[in-house]
Amino acid sequence: MNITLWITRKFVQKHNKCFNGIPQILLKACSTTAIVLLLVATSMGLSWILAYENIPQNISAGLIALSDSKLVIMMIINLVLLMVGTFMDMTPAVLIFTPIFLPTVLKLGFSPVHFGIIMVVNLCIGLCTPPVGSVLFVGCGISGTTIQRVLKPLLPFFLAMILVLLLIIYIPQLSLFLPRLFGY
Repeated sequence: MNITLWITRKFVQKHNKCFNGIPQILLKACSTTAIVLLLVATSMGLSWILAYENIPQNISAGLIALSDSKLVIMMIINLVLLMVGTFMDMTPAVLIFTPIFLPTVLKLGFSPVHFGIIMVVNLCIGLCTPPVGSVLFVGCGISGTTIQRVLKPLLPFFLAMILVLLLIIYIPQLSLFLPRLFGY
């Protein structure tokens, strides 16, 4: 019994610095979680208002009346999502724009899984592009460089991301292979 108490005391003395930071870590985790939940609650409220006012159905009817081509409508949706992705974080953008664009995409005959993949890829591209690209800012902060120095070498990668997005849109089998393999 005494040896166990002695080992415990030695362990606590040796690792006391680690245990001192736990309250700050828990406080930071709680505040981050609260911010995310507030964001989700606000987005859900906005989604409810949009649904109550029939805004998704009106946008869907407007987009379908705009063109007969599925791909033209998808390009318009993709351009909107790319623009949104450059200014808005991914989580609220998904929560706000999914109920707006999903009825249109379903009327066009696209799979909801395929549209989800297209939407996530669009918004991920937006996370990497200025002016608000948070991934770009984090990368520059870690490397200690400026966005101006990084932007020009990244242009080929932006083009590659757009090319992959176009391939996902025009060749749905690329993104639906695994979901169909698992029965979706």
